[in-house]
Amino acid sequence: MYYEGDMMVTNAETMAKTHKAISIAEFFEKNKHLLGYENLQKSLLTVVREGVDNSLDACEEARILPDIYVELQKGTAGDNKFKVIIEDNGPGIVKANIPKIFGKLLYGSKFHRLRQSRGQQGIGISAAVLYGQLTTGKSAKIYSRINDGKTHIYELHVDIQTNEPQIQAEDTVYGSGHGTRLELNVKGRYVKGKQSIYEYLQETAIMNPFANIVFVDPDGEKFEFPRAVDELPKEPREIKPHASGIELGTLLRMMKNSKPKIISGFLSSEFSRISSEKAKELCVLANIDPKVSTTSLTRDEAEALHDQMQKARLQNPPTDCLSPIGAKPIEEGLKKELVPEFVTAVSRSAAVYAGNPFLVEVGIAYGGNLDQEGSVHLMRYANKVPLLYEQSACAITKSVIQTDWRRYKLSQSGGSLPVGPVAITIHFASVWVPYTSEGKEAIASYPVIIKEIKLAIQEAARRMGVYLSRKRRANEAEERKAIFHRYVGELAGALHELTGKDEEKIAASMTALIEEKLKTMVLVDVPEDAGSEASDAVNNEIPDEGNGEEDNGEKEDGE
Repeated sequence: MYYEGDMMVTNAETMAKTHKAISIAEFFEKNKHLLGYENLQKSLLTVVREGVDNSLDACEEARILPDIYVELQKGTAGDNKFKVIIEDNGPGIVKANIPKIFGKLLYGSKFHRLRQSRGQQGIGISAAVLYGQLTTGKSAKIYSRINDGKTHIYELHVDIQTNEPQIQAEDTVYGSGHGTRLELNVKGRYVKGKQSIYEYLQETAIMNPFANIVFVDPDGEKFEFPRAVDELPKEPREIKPHASGIELGTLLRMMKNSKPKIISGFLSSEFSRISSEKAKELCVLANIDPKVSTTSLTRDEAEALHDQMQKARLQNPPTDCLSPIGAKPIEEGLKKELVPEFVTAVSRSAAVYAGNPFLVEVGIAYGGNLDQEGSVHLMRYANKVPLLYEQSACAITKSVIQTDWRRYKLSQSGGSLPVGPVAITIHFASVWVPYTSEGKEAIASYPVIIKEIKLAIQEAARRMGVYLSRKRRANEAEERKAIFHRYVGELAGALHELTGKDEEKIAASMTALIEEKLKTMVLVDVPEDAGSEASDAVNNEIPDEGNGEEDNGEKEDGE
């Protein structure tokens, strides 16, 4: 740095002295909005969500039916500070891992595993600890029991500059049981209604009907979301990456770090759906010796191999890495929380985007305690987690809007959600959810994802349409019945005078005839579990106008 007259000039050497690396914790200290800490209301919700999601994941992985306790305690009046308590009956955490799980961002077990889970990056709960530290200056307190007769207690901070845990205090006490308890002091704003902690927990209870959740709000009011089913979803299994979702740079890194040093062995052992024979075939097509070392491949050879991997006709990846809720449990969750008059659910077969398996589940509830006016209540989920923000940017919302709900007996204006006493739950399950941001509130609009969501919506909506058609016919029959019954007496009297037969018997015969004929009119319908063709006939569906692509025997309804 030097001066030319009054002007200060900075040279490259001077600039180099100001360059330095920053830790991930330091980055999020200044960019906490990227993780969902945008305002006081959303921040408080995000802290609760991260804790509850961790508890549910831990219980499911340990095959334990979850019991989750959430409590918010007020701080000093007017200071917008709360003590958040989240406790579970999960397996607990071994002592050595407690500080890193809660005090180090990007530390976890899920990032490199291709299997469905709520968390993905190892940021969530440690970011909540960091947020509490930034807004109140207080340490997080963690209790962990792992069924060894000991409870390990830690108070800790996140070291911003090193992204390492700073242990403020630790202790061990003796007691039975297992589970984890987190106590965090954070700044936030508690609200009721839309986008509230209560709404998040209720929606969590619907899509996680195997969980028992208790919530105590800042006023001391207790809310219970009891377990609806006593069986956990099937346990997802880890799979290997699929060739169609691998980028060239990733392939180069995998080859460099591969244990098998022969390229054909690398392909068959590190990727799903590539057999030894298929691996050799890919090498030959790329003009590569199948026995060549992974470390001796040139970049051009690796690019040729990558091209062949993208072109290859491979089986879709295995789908046992997914853990769907299932249609029946979704129905039970909706019945328990919303008490509708009609409910149905659909769980579709798995599909694939960018080499990642995914599936869509849709539940529809109608009537009962649901709001009779306004738009439908849309509940979006990703890997069983409710998405309460960024609704308009989400593939789920776009799919709902693009569906013609008028064909299923609901009113809808162009470009908006349908209107009616209806709740719609849409669950997107995948080994890697394509969120639009680190806040994890909206799903990216891949065409194949939009298509699968719409197909699931249409299947469930057809069933609702059948129910509403039957309900309309039943109402019409009751109205006709009332009209006919009104004149039975007069007609029976007139026929008695004409025929001389007993007036009461004539009236009874006419009443029976009315009941039978109108009952027949209502029953001329298809059963609720009928296939799409029969349902379409009732709902006057029009033929598909799509591109004719096959989809397990189903197509999108023409719109």
